[in-house]
Amino acid sequence: MSETSKFFDELQASSGDARAPYKKYHEWFQGEDIARLRRKSAEAENFFRRTGITFNVYGQEEADERLIPFDIVPRIISGREWARLTKGIDQRVRAINAFLHDIYHRQEILRAGRVPVELIANNDAFLPQMIGVSPPGNVYTHIVGTDLVRTGEDQFYVLEDNARTPSGVSYMLENRETMLQMFPELFSRIPVCPVQDYPTRLSRSLAACAPPACSGRPVIAVLTPGIHNSAYFEHSFLADNMGAELVDGSDLRVVDGRIAMRTTEGFKAIDVIYRRVDDDFLDPLNFRPESMLGVPGILDVYRSGGITIANAPGTGIADDKAIYSYMPDIVEFYTGEKAILQNVPTWRCSDAESLAYVLDHLSELVVKEVHGSGGYGMLVGPAASKKELEAFRAKLEAKPANYIAQPTLALSTVPILTKAGLAPRHVDLRPFALVSPEGIDLTPGGLTRVALKQGSLVVNSSQGGGTKDTWVLEE
Repeated sequence: MSETSKFFDELQASSGDARAPYKKYHEWFQGEDIARLRRKSAEAENFFRRTGITFNVYGQEEADERLIPFDIVPRIISGREWARLTKGIDQRVRAINAFLHDIYHRQEILRAGRVPVELIANNDAFLPQMIGVSPPGNVYTHIVGTDLVRTGEDQFYVLEDNARTPSGVSYMLENRETMLQMFPELFSRIPVCPVQDYPTRLSRSLAACAPPACSGRPVIAVLTPGIHNSAYFEHSFLADNMGAELVDGSDLRVVDGRIAMRTTEGFKAIDVIYRRVDDDFLDPLNFRPESMLGVPGILDVYRSGGITIANAPGTGIADDKAIYSYMPDIVEFYTGEKAILQNVPTWRCSDAESLAYVLDHLSELVVKEVHGSGGYGMLVGPAASKKELEAFRAKLEAKPANYIAQPTLALSTVPILTKAGLAPRHVDLRPFALVSPEGIDLTPGGLTRVALKQGSLVVNSSQGGGTKDTWVLEE
């Protein structure tokens, strides 16, 4: 089963037996006909196609939509493993929210010298317009997606924090729905924690963050950039499953100091906007004047307590990849505890000594844009050609502050279904945490992304990766 001994195999123990979390599933699998499972896999693909679960790839024609490949072998995590992850994510999310409040108020962490002032002052993700603004309940990151990778039995690393507009939760939910339809017998023999109530939990969490101007039951809307956005399926899916309105910028306007949406009976005030529009495009009066995606004046209404925006404007400073390298300090500063979840060692290329090291070891490292996402603009040194390495070297030398570098981790593998049976592939995991004044609510599971190509470490769907259902066991 193992490609090589240097990778931790989540299915198979060193003895050759199935690890405890996979034992019941593996027993079931061994009694199954591979041809039947392949037919089930084709059924799942047809289900995704009928449902319209597609995404656009940047740089492609608008009409070029792709299915995200789905693998029918679940990724299984024990209750004990999940309890440790829950504790670590809870700690990290609390620290991120405390950091955001501090950085837009007293800036104690800068005064203490734990984070360099220039890293904030010269950062495009820092919004001066948010200085002195306290969101309802002091919640900045209402939804956080924490990307985790595993390298050993008890070794989990945070790859990055997604504190702006984390995506992928609709695939987590559809993956589970598909597995329930394909293999109902598995869920009767294996105690798997449910995830289907996530939209209800999200709605409840957002409602708990209603602004001071709200009277009565909070009205929630999902703000989308529109149908051509790569995550539009998710925007529509979440609005529908929460019972919220799906709106774009043209549906909204400022009415009597509130944000109101157009309805058949006139304009109706909204209390909470779950926005999937980036900061720059949120308000043409305060940010990009040419934006047609946002709402003129929404930031002023927000600052006056007339609307809750989730996630808050300016949260990008917390998931900036240059800030990431300071997260252990940030966690300790605000919680008084050592970070439970480790960071990946990181070289900030803005530092001359670090840049020199990165340039000397480029073929061994993963290099990422500070503001990059989705696997775009990154270099995986061990998989790059000499031409790609030299081209990236020129980018680094021209704008070193735009990049960070990390070692190539030996990511764990989980099984996927191939023509021959099970084969190991590398994965990551994005659990979703909901934050409200009532606390942090972590759905037991998350989005497992899998690199479908043998040996590949890139799991992003835009780069050829797929997804799996993530099972957290109740016991």
